[in-house]
Amino acid sequence: VQLQAYGGGLVQAGGSLRLSCAASGRTFSVNARGWFRQAPGKEREFVAAITWSGGFTYYEDSVKGRFTISRDNAKNTVFLQMNSLKPEDTAVYYCAAKVGVGGSLYAVKDYDYWGQGTLVTVSS
Repeated sequence: VQLQAYGGGLVQAGGSLRLSCAASGRTFSVNARGWFRQAPGKEREFVAAITWSGGFTYYEDSVKGRFTISRDNAKNTVFLQMNSLKPEDTAVYYCAAKVGVGGSLYAVKDYDYWGQGTLVTVSS
């Protein structure tokens, strides 16, 4: 599975951005897609996830109510709509795909495929 993320950029605090992640290859094996982020000097952390069949969504507490993850099954694409952005949201955002049925949707180690990352910078 190959993942291509795009849509990052520079935005002022309070603004919005929409990230996209297109998948190709053996996408039929994927059962969940997620977004993670990594700020300078910090570990990669969970942001949001969506199950591919049921569309159930999961969010990290600090983004609840501001970010929305969604999917387009026909296009094998996942979106992350980010509203009310804050400077602390500044990070490289990575999309990921999970094949295994075990493990956690929140854990970096339980995802099997990763995109290249897209930089989101929120200015104050």
